[in-house]
Amino acid sequence: MEASLSYEAEEYIEAIYRLQKRSGAAKTKELAEELQVVPGSITNTIEHLEKHSLVEHEPYRGVKLTMKGQKLALDIVRRHRLAERLLTDILNVEWINVHESACRLEHALTKDVVPLLEKRLGHPKFCPHGNPIPTEEGEMKEEECLPLIDMDLDEEGRVAKITDEKKEKLLHLAGKGIRLDAPVHVAKRLRSSMILCVSGRECTLSYDAASDVWVKILRRKANAIQK
Repeated sequence: MEASLSYEAEEYIEAIYRLQKRSGAAKTKELAEELQVVPGSITNTIEHLEKHSLVEHEPYRGVKLTMKGQKLALDIVRRHRLAERLLTDILNVEWINVHESACRLEHALTKDVVPLLEKRLGHPKFCPHGNPIPTEEGEMKEEECLPLIDMDLDEEGRVAKITDEKKEKLLHLAGKGIRLDAPVHVAKRLRSSMILCVSGRECTLSYDAASDVWVKILRRKANAIQK
């Protein structure tokens, strides 16, 4: 059955997975924004996925993946992130530009091709944006890190992953110097933004943008006040 799913249906499964991981369920409005479609166009596809036991839809609560849907979602995410690594590692595409191309390429990767691609890439554990690549069994090893917005003023860290992989978001972050492994610490918190020091340069980032950046804490700043 999974093999007969359309490109559109797989995109829905993947989007529901991301939203469910973020907030527990995928609301219609959020799903429409994620997929860049009008809310009224979502109903038929959700009903189709329900008939195949891939999602459960509760009015006013949103859509959640079933166990079957979760397994399929992880397979799609695996193909997507390996496709991103193919683009960066083999074709030398900039990490900022691979997400949209991988969204199309992932649907063309067959079950026979995926393990061969993974082997050719050297069995990578993370995508170019730092997000873990699921194994063939659906397991993911997350690096221990926390959202940038939760970082204390007296902590130093490095960028571990960026969860929103859309080009416009990555371009914005890259313009601030934010990329994988960049050293970062929070210099000051304002009402709607935070002042950061990224790779030795100061910049201002909104809390909305910062929520997509996760950081691995390395140490407390040397000049931090000892309590």
